[in-house]
Amino acid sequence: MPNLRRVGALTAVGVAVLAFATACGSTVASTGTASPGTSATGTVQAPAATAPATPPPGMPAGAAVKVTTVSGLGQIVTDSNGFTLYRFAHDGTHPSTVTCTGSCAAQWPGAVAPSRLTGDGVSASLIGTVTGAGGARQLTLNGAPLYRYLSDTKPGEAKGEGVGGTWWAVTPTGIEVKPATPTNANAPNTPSNGVTNNTGNGY
Repeated sequence: MPNLRRVGALTAVGVAVLAFATACGSTVASTGTASPGTSATGTVQAPAATAPATPPPGMPAGAAVKVTTVSGLGQIVTDSNGFTLYRFAHDGTHPSTVTCTGSCAAQWPGAVAPSRLTGDGVSASLIGTVTGAGGARQLTLNGAPLYRYLSDTKPGEAKGEGVGGTWWAVTPTGIEVKPATPTNANAPNTPSNGVTNNTGNGY
């Protein structure tokens, strides 16, 4: 008889312990903090959407340079948007040296180099970069730094051709394009610093 009483007492204690543990477990589950990346119910949450990166201003899309046929000049090199690229006679080529800075660079901005130096109709081995005005990464072709001309307002224009006898469009191999008949005979003179003088003397 005493054994039955002892068993009964142990059983009652076990039931009480089990009930207490169940109650504690319920409390933890309802007040626990969800781990990062999960909801309170344990469901994995999708990461927040990240906005796509945008290229820096002035960086052309697609190939760094491409070949375009321009009336009076033939095949010349342009940027990916079709704007004529020029080389400056006073720049160095091997090594590449930029001498158009300050007010010159304001009128003849260096062609900004994209992250991938590819060419459409131009050998990628000829495409390079040099540190241009203001520390920008400027395109080069066969060592010659390349520039845009602000007066060219649409693709296919080459108003900078022959300006001052120092600015020239370039062939796909980086050679200056100098037509037999000047295409810009009335262009204002440009001294060695590249800044246009509005003297009307031509070149």
